[in-house]
Amino acid sequence: MAAKQTTAMTIDELADLLVREFPQSGHLGLIIEQAGDMTARLRMPVNESHLRPGGTVSGPTLFWLADVGLYIAVLAMIGPRTQSVTTSITMNFLRLPSTADLIAEVRLLKLGRRLAVGDISLFSDGMPDPVAHVTGTYALPPDA
Repeated sequence: MAAKQTTAMTIDELADLLVREFPQSGHLGLIIEQAGDMTARLRMPVNESHLRPGGTVSGPTLFWLADVGLYIAVLAMIGPRTQSVTTSITMNFLRLPSTADLIAEVRLLKLGRRLAVGDISLFSDGMPDPVAHVTGTYALPPDA
């Protein structure tokens, strides 16, 4: 039987941490809908600044959402250890996103003492199939 997972930070604490530690992210309108139990779900309203020529959401926007989604899922489990950093990330673009809100569904596959590994599915709100699939690894700082 698997051990019960506990959550180290609430959604409000995670949102406050993002504003405090990464003020540049505030203008993106990120909404943390769920975080904890080795998962997270984030919503990012799409606006014209996220679009590339051709009217679709840009790759860097998708990449940012996936990376911050994994960061949120990790911190929800380990607490405000803000020195956690991305060590690798791979994105597969599957289909063109619409200009609807972007949804990131994050699942931690491994949460160890030094590394966290997760996968992220990115969706355009209202579309049943993902627009991108991402896998990533975070290096975790030593316990303080």
